[in-house]
Amino acid sequence: MSKLKEVLASKIDDHRKRTTRLLKEYGDVKVQEITIAQTIGGARGIKSLVTDISYLDPFEGIRFRGMTIPEVMEALPKPEGKDYPYVEGFWYLLLTGDVPTKAEAEEVVEEFKQRRDIPQYVIDVLRAMPKDTHPMTMFSAAILTMQRDSKFAKFYAEGFNKMTAWDPMYEDALDIVAKLPSIAAYIYRLKYKNDEHIPSDNSLDMGGNFAHMMGIDNPYDDVARMYFILHSDHESGNASAHTTHLIASTLSDAYYALSGGMNALAGPLHGLANQEVLRWLQGVMDKLAGKEPTPEMMKQFVWDTLNSGQVIPGYGHAVLRKTDPRYQSQRDFCLKHLPDDKIFKYVDMLYQVVPDILKEHGKAKNPWPNVDAQSGVIQWFYGLKEYDFYTVLFGVGRAIGVLANITWDRALGYPIERPKSLTTAMLEEIAGIK
Repeated sequence: MSKLKEVLASKIDDHRKRTTRLLKEYGDVKVQEITIAQTIGGARGIKSLVTDISYLDPFEGIRFRGMTIPEVMEALPKPEGKDYPYVEGFWYLLLTGDVPTKAEAEEVVEEFKQRRDIPQYVIDVLRAMPKDTHPMTMFSAAILTMQRDSKFAKFYAEGFNKMTAWDPMYEDALDIVAKLPSIAAYIYRLKYKNDEHIPSDNSLDMGGNFAHMMGIDNPYDDVARMYFILHSDHESGNASAHTTHLIASTLSDAYYALSGGMNALAGPLHGLANQEVLRWLQGVMDKLAGKEPTPEMMKQFVWDTLNSGQVIPGYGHAVLRKTDPRYQSQRDFCLKHLPDDKIFKYVDMLYQVVPDILKEHGKAKNPWPNVDAQSGVIQWFYGLKEYDFYTVLFGVGRAIGVLANITWDRALGYPIERPKSLTTAMLEEIAGIK
């Protein structure tokens, strides 16, 4: 048994006692009252999911296992000479809540290497799909195709044991996370690089090997590490995370669950936002004839945009009430590696003027930029200019968080999710208007 799995097993034993006590002794304690607006409005803000892997604080941003993004980036071990941590070490942190030593992180690196090769039957399926198939369709299909190898499905068929169900779920999750960068890079080269592929390099960690297989020079390896960590998890309630939780709660395996989660991520209101922001930015540059942006020029453009009834893409967030730390992390990278890039200069100028304008405008609850305001710019700078592929990158990162979550769901024996519905007439009666 690997060190990570051994530590995880011990953590699960301890955590089960906490969950059991809450249910047995405090199960009737109310968490909150639900409003009609929340009932109709997509369950926004209703506290009905549990995860210890991440928490979204309105003023600190996402916390991974209680740690802020700067704390995570500082604490986790890094490959020699690199600015960003091993993604494999981050996986260890999400599963256990412990910061791994460099040796422990490198042990996970080696385990990922043993599992990263794509099965030939997945390649056959991808190659059989029409070349104009959307890359997210190919990504989801590749994940679903691998379901034939699910250890959890085999475990269930042979006789389900609730107390050990986390073990095969963990094995499936590890198999998937290790393979996803290879699958993503294969899809990219298949669709956009004349079907010319670059073999995996087993001397490299997950981020380094992904950059290698994409055919993009360093420091894109650090971009990959940063990007996969920042996009990994965002509590349990966002669409891709919740979809994955929901499907797994039926005792479907990780392949079924993650494929469904990726389909949710492909929605325009979720994972497509980063490409929409970049497209909008390039439209701004066209309207301003590519001129070097000045505060006065950008202020006028932003006011004209708002007064025409449009929004500023990449600004605002359902929960956050400050600049998204994920945005700040990417901004720091841009200031170091691409300070003179024309698109980044527009992003930077927007950051300087938009928050104050949105405050004055008065309609935005959060006038600060979110993660999508920056991420597409970095990909474009390093030559990855195919918008449709950006959500696949998001998906590789998001899988890390949601697969860690459903491993813990099985460890704690969470039941199938089944919210109760009301009719409109019932709500009218509750409101006193019928």
